[in-house]
Order: sequence, then C-alpha cells, then structure tokens
Amino acid sequence: YHRGLFTPHISNVIFCIRSEDIAAGIMITSKCPFLGRVSSTFLQKAGGSIGVYGQNCPVMSRLLHTTVNTATKPYPIGSSPQTLERLYVSIHAGLPRSSTTLGHCPFHSLMTRNLMTSTALLTSNSDSNSQKAQPKEGIIPQGNCPFRWSDLITNTVKEKVKGTFVPPTLKGETTDYGVPLTEEGKIDYDHFFAEKIQAKKDDNTYRNFRVLARNAQQFPTAKHFQDPTVPVEEGRDITVWCSNDYMGMSKHPEVIKATVDAIQNHGIGAGGTRNISGTSYYHCALEREVADLHQKGAGLIFSSCYVANDATLSTVAGMLPKCVIFSDAGNHASMIAGIRHSNVKKEIFRHNDTAHLEELLRKYDPRQPKLVAFESVYSMTGDIGPIKEICQVSRKYNALTFIDEVHAVGLYGENGAGVAERDGLMDQCDIITGTLGKAFGVAGGYIVGSSPLVDMVRSYAAGFIFTTSMPPLLAVAARKSIQILRSPEGQWLRRKHQASVKQLKAAMLAVGLPVLASPSHIVPLHVGNAELCTMASRVLMEKHGIYVQDINYPTVPRGEEKLRIAPTPHHTDEMKEYFVNALVDVWDELGLKRIEQHIPAAACSRFAVEIPEAIVIRA
Repeated sequence: YHRGLFTPHISNVIFCIRSEDIAAGIMITSKCPFLGRVSSTFLQKAGGSIGVYGQNCPVMSRLLHTTVNTATKPYPIGSSPQTLERLYVSIHAGLPRSSTTLGHCPFHSLMTRNLMTSTALLTSNSDSNSQKAQPKEGIIPQGNCPFRWSDLITNTVKEKVKGTFVPPTLKGETTDYGVPLTEEGKIDYDHFFAEKIQAKKDDNTYRNFRVLARNAQQFPTAKHFQDPTVPVEEGRDITVWCSNDYMGMSKHPEVIKATVDAIQNHGIGAGGTRNISGTSYYHCALEREVADLHQKGAGLIFSSCYVANDATLSTVAGMLPKCVIFSDAGNHASMIAGIRHSNVKKEIFRHNDTAHLEELLRKYDPRQPKLVAFESVYSMTGDIGPIKEICQVSRKYNALTFIDEVHAVGLYGENGAGVAERDGLMDQCDIITGTLGKAFGVAGGYIVGSSPLVDMVRSYAAGFIFTTSMPPLLAVAARKSIQILRSPEGQWLRRKHQASVKQLKAAMLAVGLPVLASPSHIVPLHVGNAELCTMASRVLMEKHGIYVQDINYPTVPRGEEKLRIAPTPHHTDEMKEYFVNALVDVWDELGLKRIEQHIPAAACSRFAVEIPEAIVIRA
C-alpha cells in the first residue's frame, strides 16, 4: 500500500482514501470497467504510470485534472487532504442529480451494493473504534456512478465541501490585474469582454457585418439583410461597390461549370491534411499552374493568403540563422504576424522609402541572412511599391525579397501575374505570394519561388502541415479562373477594368469628391472621421441601396478613415452615374467637405473614357 495511489488487485482497483481512514476500515473496493480490461500482470507492473490510464476514467480524469490545477505543490494523486472534496465539487457541480435515468446504467446495482458494504463496515466496528469509524467530514463514499454521488453525501458534507472549495487566491483580491471581480471574488471575464466591445462602439470602430446574398446572374448586385433570419428572397436589392471579386470571376460560367463537375466527380472535402490522404490531383495541378504563371520553379497552395504569408515568413526567416527581416511600414497584418512568429530581429523602413531601406541594410554584415518584405499594391491606399528599386537594393546587400501580390494577381501583366510581371521584374522577386480569393474569385492563397525554398516551406511550415487541405472543388475553380484570366478574354477584362477605374475616378473628382491619388485600381475616398465614415456607409446603404464599406482604425490609422471603392468591369455606366450622384447627396447631407474641381464636369459626367469592346466568351 502506498498512500494516494491506485493499488491493483486482480481486476479490482482500490482507491486508498487516507492512511488513518484505512485503519478505521473506511475503504470501498469497486470493479473498474476500464482497468478491468487489462491483465493483472500489467497492473502490477504499471506503478506510477497508472495515473496516465486514469485519464480515461470519467471519475479519475476529473480528479487528475483537479489535482494538477489546484495543488500548490506537486502532491501525488490523492495525497492532499482536500483531494476528495475537490473531486466531489468538480464532478458534483456539473452533473445531474438523482433524477438521472439509471435504467440502463451498468454501475447502478454495483453502486448500491458497495454503499451497503460501506455501511456494514462502518457499523461493525467495535465501540472502542467507533469514533475512528465514523465518516469524517469531506470523506466521500466511493460509488461507481458519478451521476449519483450527490445521493451518497450528507447535507453536512456538501455544505462543508462547498464552503471550503473557494479559490483562495481570489479572496480579497483587487483589480490590480485590470480585470473586474464579482462580489464573491471571482474574475468576471464576460464583464471584461463586454467592456472591450463597448470601447470599440464608443470610438466608432466596432464592426457590424453586412449580411449579403450575392447574385451570380446579375453581378455586382446582391440581396442585403437587416434580419438574416428572413427568407433569402426577402432581401433588399443593392449594388456592391467594395468587393474584392475585382473581375467578377466568381460568377463566370466556365468557373461555375468546372466547380459543379468537380463536386459531382469528387465530392466536397479534401479528406485530410496534405500529409494524410488530403493531397488531391487538383492541388498538384493548381500548384503547377501558379508556378507557371509566375515563371518560378514551384508553387504551394494554402487555405488563405493570410496563412501563406504568416507561414512562409515565419518559416523562412526562422530557419535562416540570425536572419533579419526588413519590413515596409505599410505591410499587411498577415505579414506582420509572420514576422512576429519568426522570432527574428526586424527593421521597419518607411513606406515605399528605398533610401531608408538601404540605410537600414547598410548596418548589417553582407554575409548575414536578410529578407526584405513588401507589397506590390497596398490595399487601403492603392499605392504601388517601387519593386525595381527595392529589388536592386536588396540584391546589393545580399537579401532575399518577399513580395505580396495579393491585390495585383489577375489584374496586371499580360497573363495576370501581377505588377512584377507588368514591369518585367518577376525574376528579381525570390518569393511571391498571391491570393485565389480576390481577382481569381475563389478562395485560398499560394506562394511561388525556387523549388528548394518552396519544398522547405512545405516541409516545415506549421500553417501548411497541420490543417485540412483545400477542398478539390476550390482548386479546380481557381485553376480554371487563372486559365481564363491568362487568355485573351482575361486581357480584355483587364483593359476594361482599368478603363472603368479611370472613368469613375474622373467623375468623382469632377464633382469635388476627395478621391485620394492612387495609381492602382483601388479608389480611396477620404473622410477622416470614424463616426462620419460609418454614417456615410450606412446612409449609402439605407437611402440609396449602395454598399461601400467604411474603413476605420485599426485597418487604417486614426484620421485616415475612408470609403474604399472597388469598381469592376461589370459596373455599368448607369450604375456609375447613380453612384456618383448618391455620394454627392451623402456628402452634402453629412456636411462633408468637397474639393475644388480639377476636371471639367462636362468631360466626365458622361463617362466618356473609352471602354474596350466586348469579346465573345469562350464556350
């Protein structure tokens, strides 16, 4: 016998309460349905490791958990005098009482027999030992069924246990840790969370999601729902002006057909991680497609480009010894997360400032591994990074280059590979990341680079390894979308898209709307106040049936709040004219300032920018 341990006796398990209680005869033996399945030889040799198997027991797993989480020092199982009280409370608090249906419970009869045995043991003690034989407060008879324990405990014991099992660290504790306490001294987590949400609401940065049902037959329109529980047909018709489905590829008939065929032939899910039955033929085909698109040795697909950026930056920089990352100040949150997770030293250079980048690079040994991370198109400002200059200075100081082309793939370059392709610089970029969920209209992300680099990420990146792989239907849809945007049809869509953007910018400037200068397809409309920005978005939706998302802190710095507009090739002239007039109405209603007209109104009010003629969509 060892105090506080399970002692195997054939297939029975004796739980030893305390040595002084053993002497008094207070001990109940019961058959364990878990340990009863293994041999007595195994039990005799198990020793202290028997606690590991106790994790499989609905009673002992609670005891083990309670002991680990409440002991102030590493007591053996059951050695603390209050172990049984803790065990009782941990189970009693969350389980049904005697009303629990026991008709089919295999433990019920055995529990009753053990209770009778326990009573007989107690009453059979001699008068001289009667004081010792009485159950002490806090000692709980060991019935087999945890659902019926409350029937075995006297009210005196229950009150004793409930009174003593109060987390002592909370008694008299103040709010020094910045979290509120209840009158009972418990941490009020929900109150803390509610305060944080209220703070977001007070400074007008709380996000209310707009519930939509997009219309594939009439893109870019949708149904909007104030109440998402009503039938979908009852939604209000609106026009969407802020979607990242820049080219409308999500509704392209060939993409839809390829997706439907894939579902019919291969089902929905991938079936596992890439390592365990989850690598599809279509994953490999898509990875070859993106590698060929960017003229790189290999590609790797992820569940999103956020994951791709995070996993790749953290893995590459983390694997390189004493690597230093140089990050543009305007980089996306996914890149910032990857840099943090790499746990390497970082330097932040001013946005698009190559002179500052070189100044920082110059401080380090040319032989020390370095990585420069930046974007081609910055999604909130519409800026385009100086790719050529950044690549040149990075090469000068022996640094790898990592470029995020998320808001550029599908939209720029002859094949839609992005700004680096348009400017003839893809060979200068070591790692390129892109998304399948914006211009390509599907979902997912990817990286491309040299074969050894991509294989290392595949082999070490936790964000790639330990997650269910992309459904094959998405891989099929994304590959079809890329192929279309690489074709003459895609080239026509890109020309029409750029013309539509120029057209809308000119019309907005003509009526004095404060459009921020942007060389890309993104049209940022400055507001500069979180409350007014939120109101402008709401009035556009409620009064005009137009959806443009307000962009507030922390997506943009305070004072730079804006409406982010994303025209597509499918917005008609009538839609554009109605949109501009609605913006003017909202600006005047909210008292927002307009700017001096730099373009004659007559020149652009008719949307006179030439739009390329349509081509026949391939069958």
